[in-house]
Amino acid sequence: MRSILRPLALLVALPLLALTACADSDPQDTAAQPQAGSEAGAFPVSIKNKFGTTEIKEAPKRIVLVGLVEQDALLALGVTPVATTEWFGDKPGALFPWAKAKLGDAPVPEVLSDKDGIKFEKVAALRPDLIIGLYSGIKAEDYKKLTAIAPTVAQLPGAPDYGVAWQDLARTVGQAVGKPKQADELVKSLEQRFEKVRTDHPEFKGKTALMASPYEGYFIYGSQDPRSRLLTDFGFSLPVGLDKLIGDKFGGNISGEKIALLDQQALVWFPGKDGTAKLKADPLYKGLNTRKQGRDIFIEEDYNNDLYGATTFVSVLSLPIVLDQLVPKLAAAADGNPATT
Repeated sequence: MRSILRPLALLVALPLLALTACADSDPQDTAAQPQAGSEAGAFPVSIKNKFGTTEIKEAPKRIVLVGLVEQDALLALGVTPVATTEWFGDKPGALFPWAKAKLGDAPVPEVLSDKDGIKFEKVAALRPDLIIGLYSGIKAEDYKKLTAIAPTVAQLPGAPDYGVAWQDLARTVGQAVGKPKQADELVKSLEQRFEKVRTDHPEFKGKTALMASPYEGYFIYGSQDPRSRLLTDFGFSLPVGLDKLIGDKFGGNISGEKIALLDQQALVWFPGKDGTAKLKADPLYKGLNTRKQGRDIFIEEDYNNDLYGATTFVSVLSLPIVLDQLVPKLAAAADGNPATT
């Protein structure tokens, strides 16, 4: 469940499991990663973030990621970061299969850990010429320290921590590496696939759906979370009053008294290890029509399960897996037939 609940540190004190950090090698020996050419006229470029404006004068050669998913957008554009930040999965380079396939012959990125905060000394030792943290929880003081090392692209204005839309992330990364047109084409291509889902499944329109996790009771993802945006991109609506209930964060907990919020026409659970059986036995939950009529979907925590990782990353590289695998499950959940599981 850790990958699904990673940003909860913004809401509660959550003891985190140790993250894998591949810091055995001397970062001074890490060669600049080969990058494909940038588009004509792409530099210099200015990118606004919540703390100021990032000025990038030329194509970066040594990119360090302090955000958790930006490697996918970079690799989709033919750019390899020097270092990534581990989120979950214990994968070499913090690259899941869909991203590793794009690595080619480039060196596997070094992996940093953000347990207990950003490791500024390790970031500096990598000698980056650009730092990216769009899907992150960078604070003002962190930004000041990072910009002293290299130009830093932090969270976008108006985007909540760990809540940047995949389209905005991809396009911003494209700007930062001098490939805005290529990034825009990637986004538009995926948006066409979402449009096809809405065309092929008109039954989704007008139906409500929700994503949740059994963390400290029932944790509900709000409209600012990329996972919830998947549902609305497919044509579903989120429950009325959802954000009013959980505030301006990416999600929040509800008490058992408010469990009726889970009674939706499609409900996607990230139950964590062994959580599905417990949910199905939960006396409050099993009384809901969502459970009785089989409208719920359980995406088990399995780092070898592409759908689990892909639904968590919500990136230009992971979304094809979500489109192929999650949409049929949603169609079965929302078909109105209790016999369909």
